[in-house]
Amino acid sequence: MSKNILLLETVADDAMHMLEKATDMNILTGYEETSLQSQIQNYKIDAIITRGKGQVREALIEQLPDLKVIARCGVGLDNIDVKYATEKGIKVVNAPNSNADTIAEHTITLLLMLQRNVYNAVAMVKENRWADRGTYIGDETHGKTLGVIGMGNIGKKVAKIAAVLGMNVVYWSSKKEDVPYNFVDLDTLLKTSDSISLHIPLTTKTAHLIDASAFSKMKPTALLINTARGGIIDQNELLIALQNNKIAGFAADVLAQEPPVKDDPLLQLDNALITAHLGSLTKTTYTKMCTMTVTNTLAILRNETADTNCIFNKTALAIV
Repeated sequence: MSKNILLLETVADDAMHMLEKATDMNILTGYEETSLQSQIQNYKIDAIITRGKGQVREALIEQLPDLKVIARCGVGLDNIDVKYATEKGIKVVNAPNSNADTIAEHTITLLLMLQRNVYNAVAMVKENRWADRGTYIGDETHGKTLGVIGMGNIGKKVAKIAAVLGMNVVYWSSKKEDVPYNFVDLDTLLKTSDSISLHIPLTTKTAHLIDASAFSKMKPTALLINTARGGIIDQNELLIALQNNKIAGFAADVLAQEPPVKDDPLLQLDNALITAHLGSLTKTTYTKMCTMTVTNTLAILRNETADTNCIFNKTALAIV
């Protein structure tokens, strides 16, 4: 009997082709609420595949007694109720480390754009203001200190690139890592870093980690980079810090609210650069995340061997 896989969002073409070729699977789409409810009412759902937008919370899981897999084409799982899924014995699948290279690249890109004031420099030429080069203010990263908050897969890659650029790297993380960089406490990192880059998950412990107190400890020349999760920063305090020159600049691929409201004052600041949560959406990484997730979802549904590293709650489910 065919298994039913429900897609809450589109996936990369290569991954979709894999699903379409799976003759033992029935592929359903629930991209918006009406179609989602229709599929739930008419089919027994064996697996859900989502990306970052489709929410898989307790209320949805409760409606799906046959659900065996919840899979996310990505790394972070804050759009999935992992705890409740685990209680129900449902495997939660993701694509760990699949986006480390591209997020590290995006982080360094944002840092360099902010440090060298590239966005305004390009706009100057596009707007036929070549003569304004005399007012250009920018700097270089070489010799400056980068503080990495979270020395996981992405943090390590960011630190490695920064070191090649001649930056002095310090870090604060949940534990000391085997890396050639100085491990310091958070207060020391905030006080001594010229640039600070966030690479930690959003949890109850890390929500608003960067708050008014944190901003008060940073250098007024400091740059803050966030390619992790928007909720790690108190966005109201961020706005105050930027408006009052408590820090010099901010660049991010993530915000507390996505998409932001049209008149969000943060978007109007010259010293804030925001990209639309697209750090992982390069062709290479997006395809890799989706195909990895689909491969493991199909394996689980077929009772074949899946990559256990991609089963996030394997320990809680006692999977070996």
